[in-house]
Amino acid sequence: MITDPTFQAPGRFWKGNIHTHSTLSDGMRAPHEVCAAYRDAGYDFLALTDHFMARWNYPIADTRPFRTAGFTTILGAEVHAPATSLGETWHILAVGLPLDFAPNAAGETGAELARRCVAAGAFVAIAHPAWYALSAADANTLEGAHAIEIYNHTSQLRTDRGDGGLLADQLLAGGRRIGLIAVDDAHFACTDYFGGWVMVKAAQNEPATLLAALKAGHYYATQGPLLHDVAWHEDRVEVHCSPAASVMVLGQGSRAQQSVAPLQSRVVLPLGRVAQGNYARVVVADAQGRRAWSNPVYLG
Repeated sequence: MITDPTFQAPGRFWKGNIHTHSTLSDGMRAPHEVCAAYRDAGYDFLALTDHFMARWNYPIADTRPFRTAGFTTILGAEVHAPATSLGETWHILAVGLPLDFAPNAAGETGAELARRCVAAGAFVAIAHPAWYALSAADANTLEGAHAIEIYNHTSQLRTDRGDGGLLADQLLAGGRRIGLIAVDDAHFACTDYFGGWVMVKAAQNEPATLLAALKAGHYYATQGPLLHDVAWHEDRVEVHCSPAASVMVLGQGSRAQQSVAPLQSRVVLPLGRVAQGNYARVVVADAQGRRAWSNPVYLG
C-alpha cells in the first residue's frame, strides 16, 4: 500500500490560513483586526505574514497577544530578495520565523534567503507562482521549500493568476517532492479573504505542533470541500470526501482518472496509467467548482 501521511497521522484536522497581511505592511487592517476576523470566521489558527522588506522596517507581527483558548497564531512573514530570471522580486512564504529573524544581508539571493528561513525553523513555501510567472528553473533553486501555493485567493481575484497547479506538476514530474497549500494572501482591500486554506492534522491546536505537522506534510489544501480520507493501493485510490461533482487522481503528464457525478462522497478510482508516473495526487471539486487538493504521494 502507498501511504499518505496526512490521513494516517494521529490527531484531528485544524483549519488555518497561513498567508495574510496587515497594516504592518500593505494590508488594510491592523494585526488585531485581522486575527479577530479569522477567529470570528471559525478558523482555528492564522499566520500573519507581512512583507519582510526595508520599506516597512522588516516586520514580523507579534500575534501572540491575540491567541485565545480556541484560536492560535503562528509567527511568520513573506520574505523577498532580488531577483528571479524575469527580474521580479522573489516572494517566499516563511511560517514559523522567530521575532528576531535578521533583515536581508547585502546581496542575499532568494535561494540563500529561503535556506536561512528553513534554518531558522520555518515552513517555507513558494508563493503565488503564477502571479509573477515564476519558472520551474527558478522554483528549483529554492531547494529547501516545503510547499508551493497551488491556490492563492487574492491572486485569483485580482489577476486571474491564482492557480499554481501547472508549476506544481512540473516540479513533481521532475522528481521534486513538495506539498500543496491553499491560502488567502488577504490584504482586506476587497473580499480577498476566506477563499483558500489548509486543514492540518495534528494532536493539538498549538503553534509548535501545527508547524511540525506542516513540515511533515500532514495537511491538505481546500477552497471548501473536505477530504475525510484518501487511501492509496497499488492499483487504485479510495477517496472519502464531502459531496462532490468530480473526484480526480492526477499523475505525471496527462495521466489522470476521474469520476464525474453529482453528490458523490465515496469514490474508488483505478490508477491505471497514473501508476506509471512518479507521483499521484487527488483533486475533489464540488458543484460550485471549489476544489480540495491532497498532497502528492510518490510512486515506484
